[in-house]
Amino acid sequence: WEDFVNVERLVGRIIQAEVFEQAHTPAYIVYVDFGHEMGINKSSAQITELYQHDLLLGKLVVAVVNFPNHPIGPIQSECLVTGFHDADAGVVLCVPDTEVPVGTKLL
Repeated sequence: WEDFVNVERLVGRIIQAEVFEQAHTPAYIVYVDFGHEMGINKSSAQITELYQHDLLLGKLVVAVVNFPNHPIGPIQSECLVTGFHDADAGVVLCVPDTEVPVGTKLL
């Protein structure tokens, strides 16, 4: 239980998404706003099969924000956007089904 509660998961809003040209596996670089306390973090997200980068703007997502930064090619991933594999191994984002304030913790 202690390990689980130590993983900080917050809701953030994607404010920018671009094709990650240098990625070995198709991915986007997403910039997620977690509110005034956490600010904006970037992440590499392998979600290209089910999402177009321009349609991600404004989408709420759940991300882990307290793991160490992780280098992915030329960028430092600052958060881990969460999702689930569907039946075809595409990644479906973990998202709230109702509007909640950015920075809200997942309980």
